[in-house]
Amino acid sequence: MKQRVIGVAATAAALAVSVFAAPDLKPPLRDTWSAQEVATLASMRLAEAGQRPLDASNAYEQRAEAAALGRALFNDARLSKNGQVSCASCHSTTGQFEDGRPFGRGLGAGKRRTMPVMGAAHSPFLFWDGRKDSAWSQALGPLEDAAEHGGNRLALAKQVLSQYKAQYQAVFGPAPELGPLPDHASPHGSDAERTAWAALPPATRDAINRVFANMGKAIAAYERNISYGPSRFDQYAEATVRGDAQGQERLTLQEVRGLRAFLNQGQCVTCHNGPLLTDHAFHNTGVPPTNPRSPDRGRIDGLQKLLKDEFNCLGPYSDAKPEQCGELQFLSTGDAGQLGAFRTPSLRNAAARAPYMHAGQFATLGQVLQHYATSPRAALGHSELARPEDPHAGRQTIRLSAADIQDLAAFLGALTGPVVQPE
Repeated sequence: MKQRVIGVAATAAALAVSVFAAPDLKPPLRDTWSAQEVATLASMRLAEAGQRPLDASNAYEQRAEAAALGRALFNDARLSKNGQVSCASCHSTTGQFEDGRPFGRGLGAGKRRTMPVMGAAHSPFLFWDGRKDSAWSQALGPLEDAAEHGGNRLALAKQVLSQYKAQYQAVFGPAPELGPLPDHASPHGSDAERTAWAALPPATRDAINRVFANMGKAIAAYERNISYGPSRFDQYAEATVRGDAQGQERLTLQEVRGLRAFLNQGQCVTCHNGPLLTDHAFHNTGVPPTNPRSPDRGRIDGLQKLLKDEFNCLGPYSDAKPEQCGELQFLSTGDAGQLGAFRTPSLRNAAARAPYMHAGQFATLGQVLQHYATSPRAALGHSELARPEDPHAGRQTIRLSAADIQDLAAFLGALTGPVVQPE
């Protein structure tokens, strides 16, 4: 009799397990969202970024030998005028691949904030003003910038061919024989460097440019392997899409309130959307200039620099066919809205990357959010943010309470994940 009772109990327990395991009887979700909101959350998951798009202008970016050379160049302080500045000086490999300063600092102080390299392979334009259209051409700019590496093109090419010739040739083929040349020459830099550059034969200038471009392509191959890792938000979004009640606990209730404000009254998702939480576009949002007497013109000047750049997608050192450079060919140069506009940064890991905006104008995320709640007029150009007394087509006035700002700041902290990089 005793054995029979045990058997009945076991059967009942088995039935109970079966009932609760049924897929249509999952525990109710703690946080409910509309179908549209769930679709938006699904689109914001990091996994939706997929494979990093190939850069047609860089035929070497997937080669391991190129990445190894690029890593060495990225960390080599000899590629600077004083032998003390490397790419890693501003893009720290032990943090968020930036420097935590309002202005980047190499040989001197720059004029804008250092941007991290994570996600660069997904963006059609780089730098705050978009003056470069590939990761490899972006890597070249600081090398010749007087406030950063302060190098000159000929000296840089000589340094690479003397220190990395075997590695260079393993990736790019036979290195050019430059022959007897002056110590320094560049189309930029001092008067003496420009004069020396102009005196070089065209074929020699082309050979130097080729080595210089290949330096950028190797660095880009290394940077391609640096990316954002998933955050608690990604785990929450995935749980919400799957209907996983327990998984929703990855965010606190305050962080969820902040997420709701992000999608709704804060209108943050208008520009900070997709898996990298950026539209990769340029916007004027009335950020105050650091120098009111000479406001930064932003994208409108960056466009002109990009079009004149010999290292752009259509230039002679690009590996792309002209039809593969659509982003560059169809740029609009007559848009007055680009005056005072800057690139939308990714919000991934933003909480770990103070200060904020293109020149570190705000020290905290709370100050950034208060700026959007206030929506001041732009010092240069026209802000896209709507104001109650200044109607704006297609935009609603952002209305954030003090509690909303606190909740939003808490949510932004949930976007922080690991930085994935080669060992």
